[in-house]
Amino acid sequence: MKKANNNLYDVSAELEQEFGPIGSAGWNKAIEQAWAEYNAEILLETRKRARMTQAQVAERIGSTKSYISRVERGQIVPTATSFFRIVNALGYEIELVPAATVR
Repeated sequence: MKKANNNLYDVSAELEQEFGPIGSAGWNKAIEQAWAEYNAEILLETRKRARMTQAQVAERIGSTKSYISRVERGQIVPTATSFFRIVNALGYEIELVPAATVR
């Protein structure tokens, strides 16, 4: 690991060694898996906050408990439509806001 700053490290070489160069199939697969896990965690925590069971959420969106379970474990990534439906079934809404501009 290269020391980039007193407390910061550049981990690019390690990431490329494990997943391949940015844009490669291995890299893209790792990004896809990271997003699946991120979405899973968001939905799981939101469901717990809403104090609902997987079966209750599934019933509200016309799906199965198994589907909700697989989403929450990051085994599958819901489509945008399904993601919005799940969030809405939990009593939440998603607001789209402009991204901050990095200069």
